[in-house]
Amino acid sequence: MNELFDIREKKAIVTGGSRGLGREMAKTLYQAGAQVTITGTNDRIFSAAEELSGKDGKVYAVKADFQNADAVERAFYQAIDHMGSVDILVNNAGMQIRHKSEDFPLRDWDRILMVNLTAPFILCQLAGKEMLKKGRGKIINTASLLSFSGGYTVPAYAASKGGIAQLTKALSNEWAQRGINVNAIAPGYMDTDNIAAIKADPVRNGQILERVPAGRYGTPGDLSGALIFLASKASDYVNGTILTVDGGWMGR
Repeated sequence: MNELFDIREKKAIVTGGSRGLGREMAKTLYQAGAQVTITGTNDRIFSAAEELSGKDGKVYAVKADFQNADAVERAFYQAIDHMGSVDILVNNAGMQIRHKSEDFPLRDWDRILMVNLTAPFILCQLAGKEMLKKGRGKIINTASLLSFSGGYTVPAYAASKGGIAQLTKALSNEWAQRGINVNAIAPGYMDTDNIAAIKADPVRNGQILERVPAGRYGTPGDLSGALIFLASKASDYVNGTILTVDGGWMGR
């Protein structure tokens, strides 16, 4: 049974790994025995890598601005140069900007789509080429509850996360027979900085918690089981799936 979930010595890239969900996912993979490269937009990524790996140096940091396609590609090859290959890609980096839809600036639309959808596509392509050579690999994208619903004042984010769900399925259709599992995790309302405004609003906070059958917000650690499952042999016949980790929100 343990062999099903064994990812020791696997090489993993986790984008957006300096804080929140990405940092916890990087920690999960590292503690399970993988060598991990994390990416982030500022110098915090270096301290995060040091804190995660301590003295053994098995967590490597790459600073990159994912609003730039060339920077995305450079970040990937920096990770490959360091680790030698890639077995697991976790596309987690993302950004969020709110405006009323009628006033949503095109500049912000372009920024969000670049970071949340185009950059993951670039990385999927690059990692896919490496994985296809070996005939195996695991790609795990970060979707959202807004992959299924539209949200409010977040048209670009909703579009990007709907796109992530469809990209996951499209790549799976082409690569499943060739040994690559492409899936996504759709987190529910997670207790991170992203929901600080919601928790500060007693009405909205109550509305959300009333709908979650589990009766609480999720924690970054709640994603760990799903992540190990999708990163390991245990998911070898799971393809093109958007796995919700939401305390039951979508079933309500």
